[in-house]
Amino acid sequence: MTRHRLLRGVFALAAIVVLSAPAMAHKLAEKGKTVTVAASILSVTPSRDWNRLSTRAGKHVECWTLDGEQLDEVRFYAAIEPGEPLMHERYKRKDPLPKFRKETLPAELPELLERTYRSARDARDFQLQGARPAKFLGRDGIAFTYMATDADGLIRKGEARAAIVEGRLYMITFDAPRLHYFDLLADDARALMASATL
Repeated sequence: MTRHRLLRGVFALAAIVVLSAPAMAHKLAEKGKTVTVAASILSVTPSRDWNRLSTRAGKHVECWTLDGEQLDEVRFYAAIEPGEPLMHERYKRKDPLPKFRKETLPAELPELLERTYRSARDARDFQLQGARPAKFLGRDGIAFTYMATDADGLIRKGEARAAIVEGRLYMITFDAPRLHYFDLLADDARALMASATL
């Protein structure tokens, strides 16, 4: 009888942990409510509800998704200082990530993202599809599109807006599988990017 109670207690505890994990993992960014992101002064006002993922890819990086990060992902890179990488470095000495530099120009930001994707996200291929000057956060910046093949061979299509403000990099990226998900959710991501302010 004692063993039975012990097992029942262990299973009950396991069930509580498993069932509460999703509730602890994400927060909801509600439609129409302005929120600050990426531990910075960058804020956005979503035009629909988004899931804010609790995992952090970097000190000033935050990830949002609508249907799960494998299906769609918006990343906010905010207040990246010169000398810092966009994301946490797994192996600083053995495999350092590219760093944002003080002399980096907006036109060089797609290359910084490409090198980061290849190193930190194990992208097998990254192709810049197009780039143009664009206003972002009220400053002269860049808008660009790209295709990246992830480690599983899935081709993801992406779009980004970026600007350098007072020597710090601010960038928002959106990517999703090229087939179906990108086109389905791109307008929602663009609206989120357009709402960004400091």
